Amino acid sequence: MNSAILVGRVGQDPEIKYFESGKSKTTFSIAVDRWNPKTKSREADWFNIQLWDKKAESAAEWIKKGALVSIEGRIIVSKWQAPDGEMVERYLINATDYGFVGSKRDSQTAEA
Repeated sequence: MNSAILVGRVGQDPEIKYFESGKSKTTFSIAVDRWNPKTKSREADWFNIQLWDKKAESAAEWIKKGALVSIEGRIIVSKWQAPDGEMVERYLINATDYGFVGSKRDSQTAEA
């Protein structure tokens, strides 16, 4: 089963794109903290997120840079060979839902 649940901070305001078909897609990235036992410190893993249609429009309106959000969806892995011959992998979360984490005060701080 391909299922992902992530909680992290939004790296930039979401961008929305509208297609001739009537569909809409919003994209943004989130930083998810991870503990590194070797350095004994937190590190961030970055994930690219995409939402479609009504969720995309809602996310574009309400999600802002710095907000702490939860993301639910599935992982999409794309692999291709770059012009220089190197193999490239791209990981993307195709989100089906999102939510805000923390208090209203946390959200207001993220907006400042």
